[in-house]
Amino acid sequence: MAKNKHITEPDVFGYQVRIVRRGKESSRYFSHKLWGNKNKSLQAAIAWRDQMLVVLKGSKTRFLKPPKNKTTTGVTGVSKTIKYDHRKDKSYLCYTVFWVSNKKSKNKTFQVGNIEKITADDELHAFRTARLFRSCYEFSIDNDLTFDESKFAGWKKKRLYEDKNLNAVSI
Repeated sequence: MAKNKHITEPDVFGYQVRIVRRGKESSRYFSHKLWGNKNKSLQAAIAWRDQMLVVLKGSKTRFLKPPKNKTTTGVTGVSKTIKYDHRKDKSYLCYTVFWVSNKKSKNKTFQVGNIEKITADDELHAFRTARLFRSCYEFSIDNDLTFDESKFAGWKKKRLYEDKNLNAVSI
């Protein structure tokens, strides 16, 4: 079925190719009569679809919903919050990154630490890591790659934003 993805037969007279990227539709109708027969019109539709997918590569949408203009950090998909733990009666500073995976919203929280004990360096480290996480996600979407969040495991002990290989991917 993947062979005919984006191709439908809306009527008995031809095939319709329809591809939507970032809210813009690219479509074309392939008439059986114009192309000679049903098989030739299908082959033409497949060829056109394949060309358009190359042209539109990397233009898949990054968001399930349009992002709100409100941001606490100035970086789309990254927010700064203070979470309160009722059990310990303490507040924690966190940077949360939001992204979409398999049409589901996901998030990753980079917890800086207890508000009373964190340093400016701790906060900057968490923010830069969250920003790199988001830019790596955007790079993978723009280039039709699978996003691998496992690189960020153990982020508190690593300065990932200083890794030239990882940083080159996000720029």
